[in-house]
Amino acid sequence: MTFEFHPAAEAEFLESVGFYESRVPGLGKAFLLEFEAFVGLICDTPKQNAVEYKPDIRQASLRRFPFKVIYREKYSKIQILAVAHQRRRPQYWLGRL
Repeated sequence: MTFEFHPAAEAEFLESVGFYESRVPGLGKAFLLEFEAFVGLICDTPKQNAVEYKPDIRQASLRRFPFKVIYREKYSKIQILAVAHQRRRPQYWLGRL
């Protein structure tokens, strides 16, 4: 299975990579690599995480960075709705449904 970003989620992701890279050289790349590996796992086993918001929205937390990936299966793809910081603005992404 493959994935696609909601346009706003892609912007969030790229902003986070840039933020970490601006703080410590190489940290943005570490965030990118962890994210890619993590999304690969989600694509392999999309139902591994429980449904958080009905009917089909799931979320999973990155290990090293304080972000969660909010996603759903849509047309045989994973649609990433948000790359959300775990401690800021809960549920701000609901308008993307």
